[in-house]
Amino acid sequence: MKGPVGYAVVRALTGLLSLLPEPIMRHGGYAAGYLASFTSRRGREMAERHQRRIQGDTVDARRAARRVFGHYGRYYAEAFWMRPRRRRAVIRDSEVENLETLHAAVAAPQGAILAVGHLGNWEAAGLRAASEGAPVLAAAEGLSNERLVRWFVQMRAMMDIEVVIVRRGARVTEALARRLEEGGVVALMSDRDLKGTGIPVTLFGEETTLPAGALSLACRTGATVLPVGTYFRPGRGHVFVIHPPLEVPAEGTLEERVRRGTQGLARALETMILRAPEQWHVLQPVWPGDREAR
Repeated sequence: MKGPVGYAVVRALTGLLSLLPEPIMRHGGYAAGYLASFTSRRGREMAERHQRRIQGDTVDARRAARRVFGHYGRYYAEAFWMRPRRRRAVIRDSEVENLETLHAAVAAPQGAILAVGHLGNWEAAGLRAASEGAPVLAAAEGLSNERLVRWFVQMRAMMDIEVVIVRRGARVTEALARRLEEGGVVALMSDRDLKGTGIPVTLFGEETTLPAGALSLACRTGATVLPVGTYFRPGRGHVFVIHPPLEVPAEGTLEERVRRGTQGLARALETMILRAPEQWHVLQPVWPGDREAR
């Protein structure tokens, strides 16, 4: 959304949703997303392709895709609903599996990288991480509406999530590396390479590319890479799953180390997505064949 009108619409929507009780917000968001699947043919067809690739040809791909849209709607509703006064409730209603793995990584001097995907509500995971003594620095894609970007950054800061916007001249990699060298925690979306120029991997049996960011930073700084699955509960709240640290290759050229490490990340992503395939709300092409079909 561009200009003051777009900013006003988002602020109004945020104000409205923030007033709703959690169950109404949650069910309303899911319903709105589900209904959107009937009007967004291109996005629904892409979700169907993803679900067949993940779950096999026997899956009811149309039904699964509509649920993907429903979970996407819930994500957006929660993103607008989450305000500073909701922090305690979000933390209280979340569960973390393998929390000791996060604590061990945070205690290490070289910092930690949380590699997350477009599953459930990853922003709620950032809030829970901060409550465990691991406030995150996250990289986010920029928007054309600068006023909206500033507001978004301020809102996330109030939820203990520091955001650096990816834009020309922003030196994002340097900011992330500096945080890791200070022993801090960064969070990176790691399951989607929109430009198709990342690291070649095999994901769900088919070749594609993934962003180099997590493994490139790990090789540069020595940071631990933790894949983190983020999921909605069937009702209120979330479940966050901390996976074992990825093996960061120590031998070979930097390019070889990043390539082998990113393939390990791809395997972790498969495990994360298979736990709740219909919560993987990616509506853009992920595999080269999808880009051609689009």
